[in-house]
Formats: sequence, C-alpha cells, structure tokens
Amino acid sequence: MDKMMRAVEISQPGGPEVLVPVERPVPVPGADDILIRVAFAGVNRPDALQRAGAYKAPPGASDLPGLEAAGEVVAVGAAVSRFSVGDRVCALLPGGGYAEYVTTPAAHALPIPEGLDLRAAACLPETCFTVWSNVVMRGGLTGGERFLVHGGSSGIGTTAIQIAAALGARVFATAGSAEKCAVCEKLGAERAINYREADFVEVLRAEGGADVILDMVGGSYIARNVKALADDGRLVQIAFLESPKAELNFAQVMLRRLTITGSTLRPQSDAAKARIAQALEAEVWPMVKAGRLEPVIDSAFPLERAADAHALMESSRHIGKIVLDVAP
Repeated sequence: MDKMMRAVEISQPGGPEVLVPVERPVPVPGADDILIRVAFAGVNRPDALQRAGAYKAPPGASDLPGLEAAGEVVAVGAAVSRFSVGDRVCALLPGGGYAEYVTTPAAHALPIPEGLDLRAAACLPETCFTVWSNVVMRGGLTGGERFLVHGGSSGIGTTAIQIAAALGARVFATAGSAEKCAVCEKLGAERAINYREADFVEVLRAEGGADVILDMVGGSYIARNVKALADDGRLVQIAFLESPKAELNFAQVMLRRLTITGSTLRPQSDAAKARIAQALEAEVWPMVKAGRLEPVIDSAFPLERAADAHALMESSRHIGKIVLDVAP
C-alpha cells in the first residue's frame, strides 16, 4: 500500500491557476469509512466555488477539492460490512477527490451500475444525489407533470432531463445554443428553449405552467420562474450563478399555492446523504441499467491538468460532465 499519493490542492483562493499538483499522505479510513483508489474524479461547480474561497470544506473533511469519484476499494473501516477490498464503487465525497486515494463514509458509496465503466460512473454521484434529492424527494416530481430545468446541457441538466423523462414527466430545458438545445432534446426534453432567442416563461405558460422547476441561475430568474410555474408548482433552487438575491411578489406564492425550496448537498448530515444513496440504488440505478440514464461526458483531463478542467467548466463551453483521469 502506498504511503504517499499524487493530488491537486488549492494553493490560495483564486482562479483555476491556483490548483497545483502536490504529494500528500494517503488518508486513513475511519471506522465507518472506505478508502478508494481513485480512477476518475468528477469536476463540479462547487469545486470552483471552493477554489475561489466561497465554499469551505465541512469540519473533518479533506481540504482537497473533489466531491465524487469512482475506483476500487483498497481498505475498509472496522465497522464496514457492505464493501470489501477489491470492490468497484462510485461515491459521493465530503472532499478530497482530486487525488489518487480518498476516504468517504461507506454509506455514501454505491456499486458501479452494470455495464458502466469507471469514467462514466465517476459522473453519477454528485449529479444524481443532487437531482434526485431536489427534483423528486424535495420537489415531488411525478409522471405526467411538466418539469423545467435550466442549464439543460450541464452535468446537472443532462442528468435531470434523463431522470425526469424516465419518470414519465414532460421535460423542458433551457440552454444557450442550438447545439446544446439539440442535445437536451436528444436526451428526452420535449422542447429545449434557447434562452437567447425565446422567453421560457412564455413557453411554459402556453403549456399550462411548470409543475417543478430546477434552477441554478437565481437572480432575475427567480421572479421569472415564479411566473412560469403552474398553480401548486414547486421551484427548487440549487445554486446561484447570477445572484442569491431577488425581488419577489409573495402574493403570487400565496394565491397560487406555490412552494419555493432548495438545498445544498455538502453540508447535509451523513445520515441524510445515506438516505439519498439508498434511494438512488433503489430508483435510479435501475434506470442506468436499463439505459434510460447515461452520463454525458464532455472531456477528460489528467489529474495534473485540473486547472484546465476548471477553466473549461467556467467557460460554459462544455456539454455534460468534465472528469479527471487520476490513474497514473
């Protein structure tokens, strides 16, 4: 077993260039943890927020970025019974994914879905945990309802479109180019709206309004989302690419019985994340096995080029997920 590992750390708050390759000691799993030899790690927007100094790691978590990975279990804690050395898993991480080895609670790991390789599996945890917990567990989306996701060509968006379509919802998405809109429709969106050319509020109101909206833009979109909701609709907020502040007429919320909710994943308790993992294995993993949900991968970068991966993510030129190839 190696004592040292390659990793990428945040040298100081800043742009992509502050991500630097280093050597770190291999972490030691706690009683309820597993140690994973990472093959691929997902790159996500919260990683960029952490790099910029705006999203601190929770107490006890690694200061290294990286919230999801796939690889092989190489050690298990004394209280772990589900996984054994040699098992191939993907996992939600409290941090530390930009490294050759990472620890995470065993309850936050899942077996690799049948037929999926490690690169694709590394794209599942962060997006699936986020989408299922917010769209279904929090937003209550069911078959036959109208669902709108903003940023439909992003990692979250491509996952949300496929899960909602698999549930039997009518899916709508926004994206910023004809190419991105075409991808959204290929994945199962009934209509992808180019937000540079059309108003999603008008489109959804013409359809009767959205029953559930998943938004990561915020700012000016918040009031527009409320207008786009059907009566008894639910707006679920998961990020703020524009702004966390908005002026809103709450009389509409009362008169039309709207629900405005949201969440962030990382600060939730280990028990809450374990419940989401159980729901994914029961409800979403069969979608993957049946080919109803397949990660959309834009590109892969070697671990040492994490800065380039972040630059691409922040350019928004990508479609789907960006991953780091960690294996030497």
